[in-house]
Amino acid sequence: MSENKNLLDNKIEDEEYDFESDLDYKIENVVATVIAEIEKKIDLNQIARKYSEVEYNPERFPGLVMRIEKPRATILIFSTGKMVVTGLRKASEAGNVVDKVVKYIRKADINISNPIITIQNIVASGDLHINIDLNLAAVVMEHAMYEPEVFPGLIYRMQDPKTVFLIFSTGRIVCTGAKNKEIVRDAVFKLNKQVRELGVASKDLTKSDYKDITFV
Repeated sequence: MSENKNLLDNKIEDEEYDFESDLDYKIENVVATVIAEIEKKIDLNQIARKYSEVEYNPERFPGLVMRIEKPRATILIFSTGKMVVTGLRKASEAGNVVDKVVKYIRKADINISNPIITIQNIVASGDLHINIDLNLAAVVMEHAMYEPEVFPGLIYRMQDPKTVFLIFSTGRIVCTGAKNKEIVRDAVFKLNKQVRELGVASKDLTKSDYKDITFV
């Protein structure tokens, strides 16, 4: 009986818990794609000759790599006029970055116009401030997969909002697949509530199996 009581004591089942105020996460990376109008295929060598700081090695990768400092971002430019922007911390910065890139391309005597930006993915990291029993979570949470011999975190595919979480036993999380910051917040809020209501969280803290992930 005492053992069962201790288990119950370790579970977070407080109905008055404030799920909203306890959210702890930050945006780590925003990935956007760009489609621009061009008169003919872009000569990436022409851009590489104009700017020595860019990287272009077509034998290894078909795109040209350009980096912007303010706001900090990495842009992959392809001859088709398509681009991929990574490394942003805010989706709102994408327009500023693309405007700068378009100006650089035009200064290399290449006609390009009407860039259309689409946010494809927002990656966030966070902390639920609670230990998670990943073995139990894999059983009671639908669309969850846990293979500790392959990867120390549980992979949870949340269906609504559509996102994917990496969940570690220390409560550290990584959220990916969101298209905007509102979806990130809704997903983290829902996960924070789920792990407590499903009884897979406890107050006891153990050694972390979470390794910091480097975002481009």
